[in-house]
Amino acid sequence: MSETSDDILTRPLGMAEPKSRAERIRARLRGPLRARTVLGGGAAVLALGAGALVAFGDPQGGEPRVTVAITLREPAPAPQVAQAPAAALAPEPDTPPPRAQRSAEEVESASGVTVVRPSGTGAPSEAVVIRVPAPVAQLAPAPDPRLTDRGRHGALPKLGEGRLRALDVYARPEEPGQGPRIAILVTGLGIGQAATAAAITKLPPAVSLAFAPYGGEVERAAARARAAGHEVLLQAPMEPFDYPDSDPGPQTLLTALKGAENADRLAWAMSRFAGYVGVVNFMGAKLMGDAAAFEPVLREIGARGLGFVDDGTGARPVAPGLAQKARAPLARADIVLDAVARPDAIDRELARLEAQARAKGFVLASASALPVTIERIARWTRDLEARGLRLVPVSAALRNQSADSRVSKAE
Repeated sequence: MSETSDDILTRPLGMAEPKSRAERIRARLRGPLRARTVLGGGAAVLALGAGALVAFGDPQGGEPRVTVAITLREPAPAPQVAQAPAAALAPEPDTPPPRAQRSAEEVESASGVTVVRPSGTGAPSEAVVIRVPAPVAQLAPAPDPRLTDRGRHGALPKLGEGRLRALDVYARPEEPGQGPRIAILVTGLGIGQAATAAAITKLPPAVSLAFAPYGGEVERAAARARAAGHEVLLQAPMEPFDYPDSDPGPQTLLTALKGAENADRLAWAMSRFAGYVGVVNFMGAKLMGDAAAFEPVLREIGARGLGFVDDGTGARPVAPGLAQKARAPLARADIVLDAVARPDAIDRELARLEAQARAKGFVLASASALPVTIERIARWTRDLEARGLRLVPVSAALRNQSADSRVSKAE
């Protein structure tokens, strides 16, 4: 070889071979020096690049990229499936329907549609009558400015021009129909929220509801009841025979008070909410049995365009002729449905109510807002129309009374 192997390895690539030994020595010395220069320049470039990355970032740093050509292809045709004959698709005559098909009773219950079938028939093989629930009756807004007065305790009902009465304006319209009529009044609402909500939602709108004046949300509860279609009445606390052992509550109307004092206490109760068609006694057997003490109260009720309902819990009714003398519509419940608050006892009273309605044509009943009472009444009214009976509001027993009519009879 013309030169040593280390001379070949240390000679920079791409450079011509030196022609003299001196040039070879100078080239050998320039090699390391040039390497240090290249390394230093590379480090500077790397440092400059790192600073740029820190300052500006690299949106595609580290991401591999490749360009691929995409070719669109026609979808493969779906395989042909042989159609089964129509006879094969039809179910066998004796094949039971699938479980997904609900029974007629389930469909009726879920939809709210009542199907009335002839007595003793379960399958819809014969002619049926389908009754779709009517929309909720819209009661007149309350309070009506034409029927509103201002008193010491707040807004009060009053008789409007042309003898316009709250009894007529706030009443629930009676639905047309044939057959004996039944009016039911549920009392004691507005105090317990659960009982009030259950009565409003579970009972038919034709059932009238009476609210005690003591609940903190009584105004809102009465408004919800009217929005649901229920006619509402006001319960006024009245003195019982064993008062004060049995105390109806604050502002109780007493036989020992003068007429003006009882009128002021009645005005307090009347100002608690609006939209009621009449007043109902809350206890009060002693007061209602005293004609001298009760007549001014009844007269005040009639003068404000309202009616009075005796809930029937007292042993004796209001003295005969007192309503005509006081010029106030008066009605008394013929039956108290839950005098014995047991399911079997309530069912017996409901059966008696139905029998009396068929015999008399109209019957008024009262009940308290006990959970068992609400449940039994709601159950009993489900197929009332199918039995040929109609529910009407309590105002039907108070409106259009003639002077010689019985107080509990609706014209």
